[in-house]
Amino acid sequence: MDALKIADKTFASRLIVGTGKYSSPSVMVRAHEASGAEMITVAVRRVNISDRSKESLLDYIDTAKYFLLPNTAGCYTAEEAVRTARLGREAGLSNWVKLEVIGDEKTLFPDNEQLVDATRVLVREGFVVLPYTTDDPVVCRKLEDAGAAAIMPLGAPIGSGLGIQNVNNLRIIREFARVPLVVDAGVGTASDAALAMELGADAVLMNTAIAGAQDPVAMAEAMKLAVRAGRLAYLSGRIPRKLYASASSPVEGLVGR
Repeated sequence: MDALKIADKTFASRLIVGTGKYSSPSVMVRAHEASGAEMITVAVRRVNISDRSKESLLDYIDTAKYFLLPNTAGCYTAEEAVRTARLGREAGLSNWVKLEVIGDEKTLFPDNEQLVDATRVLVREGFVVLPYTTDDPVVCRKLEDAGAAAIMPLGAPIGSGLGIQNVNNLRIIREFARVPLVVDAGVGTASDAALAMELGADAVLMNTAIAGAQDPVAMAEAMKLAVRAGRLAYLSGRIPRKLYASASSPVEGLVGR
């Protein structure tokens, strides 16, 4: 299978997973292993960066095995998100950031204006920025122009499990994107992940779909297989849709014809 390349890094896996909502750290560790993921996103605000002698989420992530993608979850302004990203870098987490600037507390939709502003600032400061945004082709283009290393449109609201709600928008974004496209948020089950990849996404990022499943470890494996299958199907090129049937075994040339 072809590799995923974002900025200066290459990953064999096209599945990116999170660290929240697991019933225990041990379940999280086993789910990460089952997912085959190589990149794990972690909220800077959930990491104890002031006192490393105390227990931290990082105690359960093998940073020699997984690449850390800090995120700015819980930030509602560009200034707050930039400050959080800087804290993560200063603490030695990474100069990469999954940039989140939330505009509405109920829906958790991004504030795209603030998001573009924060992207510009962080790119100037040497960050590799992966912004979480709505599935708006215009906003995605503006984020690319601001220097984003990838664009991360939602499939549906965070944690909703609704799956891909606007297939056409993702197709348009895919057509014009000059950087990797990562579908982030809304995936509920394996078929959602497969569809995202069949539409041409370069990767899928998820947390709740795995952590909230009745069996997170089994769901993590299902997502791994779905992402692989969806990518392979996309590269293979599906047959065109037709209104009427087309025989699998052509009758031309058969005896009696």
